[in-house]
Amino acid sequence: MMNQEKISIREKIGYALGDGAANIAWRGVSTFLLFFYTDVFGITAAAAGVLLLVARFSDGISDVGMGIIGDRTKSKYGKFRPWILWTAIPLASILSLLFTSPNLGPTGKIIYAYCTYILFTLIYTANNIPYGALMAVMTGDNKERTSIGSYRMVGAFGGGMVVQGALLFLVAYFGNVNPTIDISKIDETTFNVSVSSPQYVENANIKTKDGLATFVWAQADTQESNKPSPYISFSMEENQTYSFIVKGETELTADSIRLINQKKGYSNSIYVLSVFLALFMLVTFASTKERVYPPKSQKSNLTQDLGDLIKNKPWLVLLIVGLLWTIYNSIKQGMVMYYFTSYLNNQLLAASFLVGLMIASIIGAMATAPLGRLIGKKKLFILALLFSGGVNALFIFCGPQDIGAIFTIGIVSEFAAAIFPTLFFTMLGDVADYSEYKNGRRATGLIYSAGSFVTKFGGGLAAAIIGAVLAAFNYDGMDSSTIEGAIPGIKMLMSWIPALVALLAAVLMTIYPLSQKKLDNITDELNRRRVEEQLDSVV
Repeated sequence: MMNQEKISIREKIGYALGDGAANIAWRGVSTFLLFFYTDVFGITAAAAGVLLLVARFSDGISDVGMGIIGDRTKSKYGKFRPWILWTAIPLASILSLLFTSPNLGPTGKIIYAYCTYILFTLIYTANNIPYGALMAVMTGDNKERTSIGSYRMVGAFGGGMVVQGALLFLVAYFGNVNPTIDISKIDETTFNVSVSSPQYVENANIKTKDGLATFVWAQADTQESNKPSPYISFSMEENQTYSFIVKGETELTADSIRLINQKKGYSNSIYVLSVFLALFMLVTFASTKERVYPPKSQKSNLTQDLGDLIKNKPWLVLLIVGLLWTIYNSIKQGMVMYYFTSYLNNQLLAASFLVGLMIASIIGAMATAPLGRLIGKKKLFILALLFSGGVNALFIFCGPQDIGAIFTIGIVSEFAAAIFPTLFFTMLGDVADYSEYKNGRRATGLIYSAGSFVTKFGGGLAAAIIGAVLAAFNYDGMDSSTIEGAIPGIKMLMSWIPALVALLAAVLMTIYPLSQKKLDNITDELNRRRVEEQLDSVV
């Protein structure tokens, strides 16, 4: 039957590239934007956390609105594919603007951040809601849809691996200011380091390559705060010399010093990645096809669609669980930079850690389809939440020297965490089938829009939680003297706080009503109805 047509590997890969592109934006923002705001752009942690939360409220309207628009779009390309084409370049452009740092005052920075971030969420919505809904209309077979979902998440995690693995190295490359560095030895582990640059650098960041040494200003009386820190951020006037006392490493040389223009580094790196984002989206548009359409007798009735949605119990359960697993994953992702920069004193090591997580995510996504067939989607979701959260809580026992344990815990936890989005977006397609089965109507875009909203809103809540906890510990990204006092909060956010969220999600998932047997019955019944509809149209 048409709706059970097997989807080619070429089309699945083409579809997966779209989520690879989306995750250049999504993972870039969820992992780096809060850190960029607080430590590069110069917005306080509390203000940045509130910004990311408040902006998410607009998603409630825009996501549902985009789902309604997608369901009612009529074009020669289908309902959802044309939106991928129309938003590819705008999404790449607004991502670039997010990581651009204009010279503004404190109020101007807040206004710029609100404007660009809200515009980013709107364009991302116009792209991602149709993209997610497209999976549900590529095939009517729920098992084939799970396979497409696995390919999609491999693409998503692959895109995340590119941005998370490459970005910090690109920042170091594009942010290199070619400084003049002079080092004089004071004793075995203490050095006087003087640096100067031929150009003005508004946001310079100095540290050692290994991140083990601490810096203090050589002229302490000129600085408001001069406590030892693994790095110092400051503004450099051209050809002016800045001197530091560096302690904690032996045989320090000029090659051991890293002096980066963070604003230039982040902006240029994102500009490059944005080009790939646009190209991948265009490939997705060109390589996919829509095959499942609403019943021909269905008339546009928004009130009825919304009524059906509110009475859809599987969708309501998924909505809450989706919110919780997004908070869980977003706290984990959002804390990586803080954890490695402030607790381990090795920011570049975060890149290797993130690559390890992405490899684990890809394996987890690939394992989801066979595991789902073996034990069922619902049970797999519950077990993954419990396992990932339990393992992640072990971070609380790790010290800065426990690099092997930190990588092992992160990778094992991430393998299970990768199952959440793979199952969630697949199960939204199942919920769309359930709605058509029960009500005789299909509103795929509307169902996906609300599901997408909670995942984005969850990211905003996670950012607010991070900002609130860091603010409670008086963290200030522009003042390195506040780092030591914030370490307990950073460890909490990296370990047991997200684990509690995962536990709550697992408990709620137990009331999800769609078993695999029920889904198979729904698929058979819908295929029977579609065959009858085709026969009636021929007669």
